[in-house]
Amino acid sequence: MKRVTFAAALVLFAFCAAHAQDIAGDWEGTLHAGADLHLVLHISKGDGGSLKATLDSVDQAAYGIAVSSITLKDSKLSLGVELVHGTYEGTVASDGGSIAGTWTQGQPLPLDFKRSTKEHKPAKPSDIDGAWMGTIELGGGIKVRVVFHIVNTENGLTATLDSPDQGMKGLPATKVTRDGATVKVDIEKIGGTFEGQVAADSNSIVGTFTQGGPTPLVLHRLKDESEIELRRPQNPTKPYPYHGEDVTYDNKIQNVTLAATLTIPQGKGPFPAVVLITGSGPQDRDESLLGHKPFLVLSDYLTRHGIAVLRADDRGTAKSTGNFATATTADFATDTEAGINYLKTRPEVDTHKIGLIGHSEGGIIAPMIAARNPDVAFIVMMAGSGVPGDEILVAQVEAIAESSGKTHDEAVKAGAKQREILTLVKTEKDPAKLEKDLKEKLADEGMEAQLGIEIKALTSPWFRYFMSYDPATALRKVTCPVLVLNGEKDKQVPPAQNLPAIRKALEQAGNKHFEIDELPSLNHLFQTAKTGSPSEYAQIEETIAPVALDKMSTWILKQ
Repeated sequence: MKRVTFAAALVLFAFCAAHAQDIAGDWEGTLHAGADLHLVLHISKGDGGSLKATLDSVDQAAYGIAVSSITLKDSKLSLGVELVHGTYEGTVASDGGSIAGTWTQGQPLPLDFKRSTKEHKPAKPSDIDGAWMGTIELGGGIKVRVVFHIVNTENGLTATLDSPDQGMKGLPATKVTRDGATVKVDIEKIGGTFEGQVAADSNSIVGTFTQGGPTPLVLHRLKDESEIELRRPQNPTKPYPYHGEDVTYDNKIQNVTLAATLTIPQGKGPFPAVVLITGSGPQDRDESLLGHKPFLVLSDYLTRHGIAVLRADDRGTAKSTGNFATATTADFATDTEAGINYLKTRPEVDTHKIGLIGHSEGGIIAPMIAARNPDVAFIVMMAGSGVPGDEILVAQVEAIAESSGKTHDEAVKAGAKQREILTLVKTEKDPAKLEKDLKEKLADEGMEAQLGIEIKALTSPWFRYFMSYDPATALRKVTCPVLVLNGEKDKQVPPAQNLPAIRKALEQAGNKHFEIDELPSLNHLFQTAKTGSPSEYAQIEETIAPVALDKMSTWILKQ
């Protein structure tokens, strides 16, 4: 379950823009999403004149959000932002000064851009111009790399900050000062300051980063910025030793068209097959998150082992149609059933051996479908829950707080606050009063723009359904084979809370064909982890631990 409550960063709005002439430069716009979000789009030219871009969401203090695709044709601009599963379609004005268009992330919202007039003209480079990288220790064994980009301009030194392991790029410094060998960088947006001494050879800066408390930080001159790139060694590369095909199919019940990829093993079929079901939040078919593509890795592994795999973009996300924002878990279940129906039309698939693999929220959807659909031959629950959503969220807040270095008492206090907020959402029927009360309780969680997004998420149809739905209701009716997997260090769906509840429900169903495994040292994404905290996800190179991949493949082939 990807946190929805206090993680405004998971609801970031991103996009990019272009112009029939030269659209390189900075663009400013405002997205009206409950609260105003001020956005800055940075467009530059790459090799051969190709466009590339990043986006800042200023009110959310999210900078350098990567734009994964950008095309410009006849003044029509199309952008894709994989990190937040959003798209932008706009038209560049004939004078090249504005772009009028629509941002879509679950639902369409008007978004127009104008060229920014702010500009720092470069000057003769100083001895510290360039990229500087260091590592900050956050406690609990967690380390985060930071990169400062320093540039001398006619107005003095300027700088931006990247945090590659947290997916942040281009956070502008408020002020950069230099006094002899001492350099100081103030970053008001995060309440941070770096102050250090430049070495005589100008290849290192030894100092302290202060954000709440001081932390030693040594920066080294970065000669090759490819060192910053996150390594994802499990991502498969083409050509694949199997057939892959982009397909579409309809959920006729809800008028949704799902865009998906079907991978089919080499050899003579028909083959057993699975439909992959993503976790919460708008997800693409690869379940992309922080540079990881878990479903790409999983589908590749299973297909190489003789299992056909269908994985789809969530409704209203990437290339699928529909409205994500108004859908609930029950609605997403009907999208998955449309996938089952599609597989039944494929001659390469053994229609008697179609199963489901659901991760996180997908682990709730899989038994929901299996309880009512006899076409489901088996299910795999990856970090699926066994208790209602409100219980999950309280346990999640406490577990993440402790794994992040908070004391037990502090974690319990955070959990209690979460419980108060959830109770308020469940019991207050007056929308105006609910919004007022939530603003008061969330006042210390962020700025006004972030509060608007958090409140909108807390009162959405999906969240209200998730809070009250009890997965055990469906599990008590599931009699097909079930594999239940949880990571020992999962802080989002804690195994101690959920595995006993799942076991009890399956036993009540009279199910004689289930296996429950708590996999040592794995987190919510099934990565080998130190603490299990979500802050580690991006830092870990592994996308899915081999033990989890092997367990699923071997178990499925035995069914």
